[in-house]
Amino acid sequence: MSRRGFMKWLFAAFAVIAGSFYALFQLLTRVGTQPSAPPAVADVVVPMPKPEPAPAQDVKPVVSAEPLLSFFLFSDLHISLYDPATSQKLKQALDDVTKLESKVEAIVFTGDLTDYGTDAEYNALEAILKDYKLPPIYGNMGNHDYYRIWIDKNGGFARETMPNGQTDAESRARFQKMFNLSKPYSDVTIHGYHLIMMSQETYVQEQPDVGEGAWYSDEQLEWLQAKLKETKDNKPIFVMIHQPLPPEGQDGGTHRVIRAKAFREILKPYPNVFVFSGHTHQDFENGSSHYSKESFHWFVNSSVGRTSNRSFQQEAKDKTQGLYVQVYEDRVVLRGREFSQKSFITAADWTIPLERAKVEGRN
Repeated sequence: MSRRGFMKWLFAAFAVIAGSFYALFQLLTRVGTQPSAPPAVADVVVPMPKPEPAPAQDVKPVVSAEPLLSFFLFSDLHISLYDPATSQKLKQALDDVTKLESKVEAIVFTGDLTDYGTDAEYNALEAILKDYKLPPIYGNMGNHDYYRIWIDKNGGFARETMPNGQTDAESRARFQKMFNLSKPYSDVTIHGYHLIMMSQETYVQEQPDVGEGAWYSDEQLEWLQAKLKETKDNKPIFVMIHQPLPPEGQDGGTHRVIRAKAFREILKPYPNVFVFSGHTHQDFENGSSHYSKESFHWFVNSSVGRTSNRSFQQEAKDKTQGLYVQVYEDRVVLRGREFSQKSFITAADWTIPLERAKVEGRN
């Protein structure tokens, strides 16, 4: 090859090589600006941000729309052979209760079931009850259930010859026979809720200084203390008495709970206790107080047999009243009922929220 030919070939080769390098450079430049194919999934490590904690929210418990327990309190029936209206009023009450749309799972008679505590009056009461399909019935004694000591052999009221051959022990025995009890006080648990029926244990034949007051023995008060400890989880507890309590800080006398200071002290650790008394017969609509808040909730029931005005006179003779109690998870609803009208009483309508704080000293 001539020198001139060799030079031409060399310049041509250089041009080809330079063009190739330029094309390669352009290619590499384009590859750097294009998205690359994803690597295999197994090789990918994706850093995830740490989740932020969810804002705190109030967790509200599921509260039942339906009551967990419903029962009626009948006080002061005063079934009397000398006053037929008392039997008629009880029948009115039972007619109403047995046809009520809402459930009634128990009835509690809170004292003075009879007027004089005689066998004839108890027999009349039991005969009335047998005519109805009723839920379980419980009860405690009132002062009138001891009154058989005032009745002579002819059926008359005889103060001069008291006790007229009768005893307080016989009065207790007749009451206990009706409810199949070994003592005049008792308790029952229904759907996990505790009902405690306190009873006065003596009257003037055995202990003249009690008058018309309710005497609770050491044994009964210790029994009450033990029964209260059985309830757990701050569930409400329902305690039935008959005579009302005296003012706080005092013991009572006639027509009151006598050992009231000891009674109140026993209840103190339990914020969800409901105490029900009768005895005063006060009409729910007469403006008198029927609810007081102490360490417990105290309700004063009216009367089935003889509803009274504030002067303790039976002014509205047709009235017959009781108290309906409905227990929910978070509250207790209480409503007075006028049985003669088959209606609830607007003036006697309470909703009591239940406390959820832990109660100390219950182990």
